[in-house]
Amino acid sequence: MKKALFLLSLLGFMSIGLYAQETPVAKTDSIVFDKMVHDYGTIEQGGDGNCEFTFTNTGDEPLVLSGVRASCGCTLPEWPKEPIAPGKTGVIKVKYDTRRVGPINKVVRVTSNAENANVVLRITGSVVAKQ
Repeated sequence: MKKALFLLSLLGFMSIGLYAQETPVAKTDSIVFDKMVHDYGTIEQGGDGNCEFTFTNTGDEPLVLSGVRASCGCTLPEWPKEPIAPGKTGVIKVKYDTRRVGPINKVVRVTSNAENANVVLRITGSVVAKQ
């Protein structure tokens, strides 16, 4: 009898734990970019390696970009450090070092407090030597 009561109590506590895990997660905010890839096409060595990725906070909370990291040192991102209000836009500026001749295929990782917290942006193209 004691074993049955013990098992019944144990099952009761386990079911409370399972119920607590089923609590829905509130949607906070989301980040939507105007484009996910910027193609420089073919540019001449030393040419303009600047591009921009515009994003919108489509959520209902302020959007905070906690980090924007490039896949290598030849790509330098710049991003807003202040929170972006709901419905507002921001810009991530990326500069690629066009002194390097060859194909461009780099990644910029964006980390934020958005619902889609980790976004990968890409830059592509080719740098050709000056004539």
